[in-house]
Formats: sequence, structure tokens, C-alpha cells
Amino acid sequence: MGENIDAHQLKENLVQLRCHFTWGLVVEDSEVPDLENRIWEEIEFLDTKYNVGIYNLLAYVKHLQGQDEDALQSLNEAEDLIHREHADLSDIGSLVTWGNYAWLYYHMGRLEEAQTYLDKVEDTCQKFASQFRYSMECPEMDCAEGWALLKCGRQNYVRARACFEKALQVEPENPEFSTGYAITLYRLDSDHNNVISLNPLRQAVRLNPADTYIKVLLALKLQDVNQEDEGEMYIEEALGSTTSLMYILRYAAKFYRRKGCVERALELLQRALRETPSSAFLHHQIGLCYRSQVFQINEATHKQPIGQDKEKLDNMVRLAIFHFKSALEQRPTFDVALLHLAHMYVTAKDYRKAEDTFQKVLLIKPQEQKILQEGHFYYGRFLEFQKKSEADAIRHYLKAIEVKFASPAREKSIRSLEKLALRKLQRDESDLEGLSLLGLVYKLKGEIHKALEYYERALSLAAVSDKAVKHGPQVI
Repeated sequence: MGENIDAHQLKENLVQLRCHFTWGLVVEDSEVPDLENRIWEEIEFLDTKYNVGIYNLLAYVKHLQGQDEDALQSLNEAEDLIHREHADLSDIGSLVTWGNYAWLYYHMGRLEEAQTYLDKVEDTCQKFASQFRYSMECPEMDCAEGWALLKCGRQNYVRARACFEKALQVEPENPEFSTGYAITLYRLDSDHNNVISLNPLRQAVRLNPADTYIKVLLALKLQDVNQEDEGEMYIEEALGSTTSLMYILRYAAKFYRRKGCVERALELLQRALRETPSSAFLHHQIGLCYRSQVFQINEATHKQPIGQDKEKLDNMVRLAIFHFKSALEQRPTFDVALLHLAHMYVTAKDYRKAEDTFQKVLLIKPQEQKILQEGHFYYGRFLEFQKKSEADAIRHYLKAIEVKFASPAREKSIRSLEKLALRKLQRDESDLEGLSLLGLVYKLKGEIHKALEYYERALSLAAVSDKAVKHGPQVI
């Protein structure tokens, strides 16, 4: 019977579905294993009402890895969940799952079964008077798409935000839509270097009072805006609960590390790591704790540790390197972990590995502007102070400044350029590059009169130099 189905026509109909196979989810091949690990962690440890979507995403990830039979099993789990927990929305709630079934069977060459699920979608669209034959415009579908995009990484966050915003326009008080929107904005905050997620997180906590996960995200955001006491109240409240405990441990540890309570943070992270030993997030956070201890020792000893301090520092450096590398084994494109690993190699005076790691940071084109900027700035410092190459350092400070993103790394790059320019002019007050760089520094600071003064001196010297070349002795 399947041979009577027109495969070409079937595919034309399938592309009209709204499901994981048609949403254009951007997932690099190297990120798929880590994505699957995070999905399994969420299924096992995150207490949420919204697991239908995660089983659908797992099915899609299994398909990407060529494991279509396992993918079918995940879709069965999703369908069972819909009937058990969302019976009131079983038709609309099943549209994404049926769409994924149809695509999966199509890829497996089981066209008759693909058509069966396509027919289910069509019947539901007719039942709810959709203007489209194989898709529906409704906030539930927008929300499902938003969650899928959110789970697949930073490169999808802007589109995820648009999906949740669209859903909230229809139902502004919907707890699930509010949660997805708040989490997406929390993830985007680091790109925008601001606090766009604070009020949405407060709204999500109001609408989801039992959701401890959203509470700890609010706590971290409150810490960002110097409201740490209120944030700690939410942290302790969440730690007193048993729901989503593995996730609470992670974010509570991040909160305490940033507060300066590194031992407390390590205790929480080690508890979580025993349950999820392959978590890239946990290994990175543990590495950051050991890095903080390295900074503390260096500060206390004015960067000249001896005896037990030196032994402790060397051990902390080794442990930080181990955990940053472990994070990267799980997620090779984890750009910030790569940058932190490069820092630790510099601290360990392993300059060959530091050079290789900095090159990798810049080669993978970090997804966050902030990381790209920091990559150029810290590589510039490495080139200036460890490799003693002023020219190469200047080039990377300039690249950091070219990234139009207001951040401490950009300001530090400007100050580093200023110091290098002044050093050049101390050696030679007619140094053309030094004058030009100082002109740029003053321009970036908004001191236009000083900038013009140095630019004019540079232009005048360049003109004199050009004239000397033109009228100098001719070589015959």
C-alpha cells in the first residue's frame, strides 16, 4: 500500500508542518553529544510540567545521530505524557509529536505510516478551523518552537525570544510561556551586558511559585544588580526544597562562588557532579572555583607564593586545568571554558599550550561578542607580557576594540593601547604609530581636541617622511 504514496508530494506536505524537523534548529555536529547529555539530565533531574517537548527534542537528536528506532521510542514517551498529563490539550498538544512522527517515518522509508500521522495533523487543523492544511497558528505551537530553539544553544536564542513573545501576546499570564521567555532573556543577558531578564524572571516566579529552578535564576540576576541579600533568600529557599535539586545545586554554587564563598560552592558542585559526572557546566564551574582560589593566593602573596602557598597554588592550577579540559571534552565548542583554560596555561607558564588554546578560542568564532572581545584582549596581554611582542599585542587590542560591545575588556584594551603608545613615544617622540594610537585612544575616550592634536602631529610627520623619500638620493 505504501508504494501508492507519492513520495515527492508527501515531502511537499511535510515541509508545511510545525515540528523539530522544520524549525531550522541550528546544532553543530560537535554539539550533539553534549546536547543529548543535557536532555537526559533534564529528564532525570529537572522537575517540570513541560517534558513533552524535551522528549520530542530527544527524538530529533536521536535522528541526527542515525538512531531512528530510539527516536521512535522517545516520541512514544512524549505521546504517553500528553495523554497522562495534558489530556485537556491532547489534540493541539500532539501536533508537534505527530509532525515529528511523520518526518521520522518518511526518513525511514515508511511512507504509509508517515501519511497516517500527516492525516492526524490535517484532521486536527480542520477541527480547530485552521487556515492552513498542515499547521496551526496558536500560542501553544509558538511556545513549543521557543523551547526547542532555547534548548539548542545560543545561536537560536533570538528566535526563541520572538516565539515566546508571540505566545505571550495572546496569553500574557500563561506560566509556561512566561517561564520560557524569562529563561531565554536570562541567557541573552550576557550578550547585551544588561538586565533585560530581571522583571520577566520576577513575573515567572510570581506565576510559578513552586518552580525552584526559575527562583535560582532570579537569585543570580539579583546578585548581578547588587541585590545579593534578596537573591540569597531565594537560593536558601530553593536549597530547602527537594525539587530539581541537581539544577539548584549548580546555580546555588555559582551564586556562592561569585559571593566569594568558594568552599561552599565547591561542596555543592561536588554533590551535583556525583549525580551527573559528564556535565560540561559542572566541570566548568568547578574549574572557576579553583581559578578563584588561584587568584586569592596570588593576591595574598603579591604573586610571589612560596612554601605551602606555592604548593597549594600549583595544585589549584592543575585542578582548574583538569576541569576546564573535562568541560571541553563534553562540549568542544564551549568557548568560555576554552578561554579560561588558556588563562590557566598562562598561570602555569605553559606558554606553548596557552598559545594553542588562544588560537582555538579565536578560530571557533565565539558565539558571544563578549567572549570574542575577551579572547582578543587576553591574547593581546599574553603577547605583550609573555611573548614580548608589542606589535602583535597592539593588533589584538585593536581587534578587541573593533567589537562594538561596551565591556571591561574593551576598556582594558583601550588602556593597554594607551600605555603602549606612551611607551613608544617615550622611546621616540616622533614615533608615527605611537602618535596615531594615542590619537585613537583620545578619540575613543571622547577627548576630540586631544585626538586631533595627535592625529595632526602624525599626519605632519608622515608628510615630512613621504617628502624625504621622494626627494632623497636616487639609486641608479
